[in-house]
Amino acid sequence: MISDWSSQLKRGVLELCILQLLREEPSYGYEIVTTLDALGPLAAGENTVYPLLRRLKSDGVLETFLRESPNGPSRQYYRLTSDGRKRLIALSKEWQAMANAVEECLHKGDSK
Repeated sequence: MISDWSSQLKRGVLELCILQLLREEPSYGYEIVTTLDALGPLAAGENTVYPLLRRLKSDGVLETFLRESPNGPSRQYYRLTSDGRKRLIALSKEWQAMANAVEECLHKGDSK
């Protein structure tokens, strides 16, 4: 089924996308969920994103801190650690190699 395939594909790239979103500036969980939602096929609910954020923190690629919120209680923000930046670089290279190979495969024989 296409939806199963899409779900597996998305699950595989969410880590890369979350790390990329946090590359320039820290963010909090709901903001990350909202940003992914705006990207259509990358939309992932809180039940997917928050466990992934916890795992990435446990892996040492993210760290958290509290920041005051103008609309209620303080929010927990996530930012990349130096190991997180290294993982982002490695995953980006892996993604590029994979995307290039898939693109080549999809167009194999087009010119015949």
